[in-house]
Amino acid sequence: MNARPTARASRTAIAALVAAVFLLAMTFDASNAQQQRQRQPAQQPPRGAPAAPAAPANPLFPETSARQLIIADVASGAILLEKNPDERMPPSSMSKIMTAYVVFEALRRGDLRLEDTLPVSERAWRMQGSKMFVPLGERVKVEDLLRGMIIQSGNDACIVLAEGLAGSEEGFAERMNETARRIGLVASKFRNSSGWPDPEHYMTARDLLTLSARLVADFPEFYRYYGEREFAFGREMGSNRTITQPNRNPLLQRMPGADGIKTGHTESAGYGLLGSAIRENRRVILVANGWPTMRARAEESERLLEWAFREFGAYTLFKAGQPIEEAPVWMGRLDKVNLVAAQDVVVTIPRRLRAQLAARASFDGPVAAPIRRGQPMGTLTISVPDRPAASFALVAGDDVEKLGFGGRVAAGLSHLFLGRR
Repeated sequence: MNARPTARASRTAIAALVAAVFLLAMTFDASNAQQQRQRQPAQQPPRGAPAAPAAPANPLFPETSARQLIIADVASGAILLEKNPDERMPPSSMSKIMTAYVVFEALRRGDLRLEDTLPVSERAWRMQGSKMFVPLGERVKVEDLLRGMIIQSGNDACIVLAEGLAGSEEGFAERMNETARRIGLVASKFRNSSGWPDPEHYMTARDLLTLSARLVADFPEFYRYYGEREFAFGREMGSNRTITQPNRNPLLQRMPGADGIKTGHTESAGYGLLGSAIRENRRVILVANGWPTMRARAEESERLLEWAFREFGAYTLFKAGQPIEEAPVWMGRLDKVNLVAAQDVVVTIPRRLRAQLAARASFDGPVAAPIRRGQPMGTLTISVPDRPAASFALVAGDDVEKLGFGGRVAAGLSHLFLGRR
């Protein structure tokens, strides 16, 4: 007499348990089980890199008479040294790299060709300051205008390019501002194409760094102009002798590996320089303004860049797609999923701190299936003492399908009774 009720009770209890397990499988929140793993990078810095010497507890940072300064390693984005990097400043002729960026985009789109010629207006011909000496009423080839602007810092060349592309320099300045917003310059405003003094024409050292890095990366086919040491254009008045002007960038003559970018000077801004050099496939960019003299600009820019290459090393710790950690999987056909680097993990750190480098992978787990390859999973943090930590995205290295209904029930039962995940 009691067998049926007991059987019913058992069936009811099992049904309730299955329902509970199924609900658990459907609603489990992987974020409830936070896991953090720590491990050293699988790949050590290259053998050829200099050994870390004994050094004091704090790094020695060089002094500079520049009012604004920022130095960065381009590959890793690491800031090596800064001084008032977000202070508004007149960029003077250094703003010509924005003019060049806009022109390079037009060339890339096909709106303009290097062999095209543009007319020289009276406004361009009369422009003061540094000049490439464009002839009034004639047409000048676009490539010559670019060289005149980049190498000779010709204000007249800037106006010819601006008027040729936008109809007026004011219209071209609007294009400069639109481009600045699009590429992430957050504290810059342009009123003209040459950097001629204007209270409403300003930038910051950090914005100039962003722009410089984009210029190098986005237009390698045109960046070569910045490394040319001289350019000849036009003829001296009353003579057939060609006017040859040297590149004003002192690093091109003083420093091995230097290949750009631009100088600047006004009375209010002082002497400025966007300097770039590459050694062993590693590029470092310096942005500085407000030096009191040309000599200070030449000597300090060289010393600061040499310091950056000497004291810091750039190390690739993991390649994109290389497994770094494993995360447990909940309700998946695989028990674990590889966490891989979304991009090459490159860090720039003081050479003497290499032995103190540490890596930590952080993720929420177990991770609920299904999982798709490339799905964001967590963060890899690389740190050394006395330096800002660097963070890199970790993504799933594989697809992991979700278990079927029966598998999820079995996994849920195993979790409830055996504590297995």
